[in-house]
Amino acid sequence: MTEITTSRQGQTLVISFNRPEKMNAITRSMYAGLTQNLNDAAGDFGIRCVVLTSEGDHFTSGNDIRDFMSNPPTESDSDVAKFLGALLDFPKPLLAAVKGNAIGVGTTMLLHCDVVVASPTANFSMPFTSLGLVPEAGSSMLFPNLVGYQRAAKVFMTGESFGADEAKEMGLVATVADDAFAEAISIAEKIAAQPPQAIINTKALMKAGKHDAVAAVMRAEFEIFALALQSEEAAEAFMNFMSKRGK
Repeated sequence: MTEITTSRQGQTLVISFNRPEKMNAITRSMYAGLTQNLNDAAGDFGIRCVVLTSEGDHFTSGNDIRDFMSNPPTESDSDVAKFLGALLDFPKPLLAAVKGNAIGVGTTMLLHCDVVVASPTANFSMPFTSLGLVPEAGSSMLFPNLVGYQRAAKVFMTGESFGADEAKEMGLVATVADDAFAEAISIAEKIAAQPPQAIINTKALMKAGKHDAVAAVMRAEFEIFALALQSEEAAEAFMNFMSKRGK
């Protein structure tokens, strides 16, 4: 699995999207690789933190549309659903270093991270409605709770993008740094130096109040998302998208 790579930096596991020629568009097999790595890291006492990052100029352009449409994730045990569940339940500190485009799930997965560092080049968007779909990964709850209802509605309903500084002001990003990866590793090393059980317990307490509610929202999102995928509206939106891309 070369499109998802891993490396160790001390007690930190680095998981990287490695498909730069496709702007790190995520396939089913990549979702499976991400899930496996997160689950393995959860059970490995030697790993104190995980950093999500990417090769090339972009974090991820979201789902690989051709792969996505050839086998739509309409079942609750799909690779996409398993990845989102692994994100929700990951017990250790999860960080992300984001540069370039972070589209769709590239932004929604960040709502599950404990610390996100963005490069000045980072550009975030969640254009689900533009594709005839609905938000996923619990973002229909997490994003309004983070930024306020009207601001979230504007982003979701227009499909507009926003940059690193606005993401920081929203609270989606902790800090903006020229070398986002180096800064994320620096923060991870500081966290890894703390007593590990205290860190795990602190994260659990911070997430406890909304974990079950987010899980319920994710199930509802998934059901509506699966229905939307099979609609004529989505089919037309995807065809328009593909024609614009010239693919």
